[in-house]
Amino acid sequence: MTETVLKIDYNELPVTDMDAAKAFYAKAFDWTFTDYGPTYAAFQNAGIDGGLRLEDKPFPTGALILLRAENIIAAEGRVEAAGGSITLREDYPGGRRFLFTDPSGNQLGIYSEHGKYG
Repeated sequence: MTETVLKIDYNELPVTDMDAAKAFYAKAFDWTFTDYGPTYAAFQNAGIDGGLRLEDKPFPTGALILLRAENIIAAEGRVEAAGGSITLREDYPGGRRFLFTDPSGNQLGIYSEHGKYG
């Protein structure tokens, strides 16, 4: 199966203080959260699904935009054929994803709920 269109589906915000970030977004925008351990909290009520990802220091590229793929291998091929560079492949609870940079150095990711790399 190949992808016809990949669309933005998820957004991750790096944070250095999970409790403070959750309190801020809840108070400012009425977001609610589902915790997935101490380093990740998915958010709801934001218009697009996403999560807060705990980092040791501010993340240099800011938010991580994620696209969803049914066939992640086909998506990798499309990214590389278009001139992108894959920087990380990883499994996560419920699927796998890869991060890549575009020709301008912007970092994005593509995830799939199908399969694992490892």
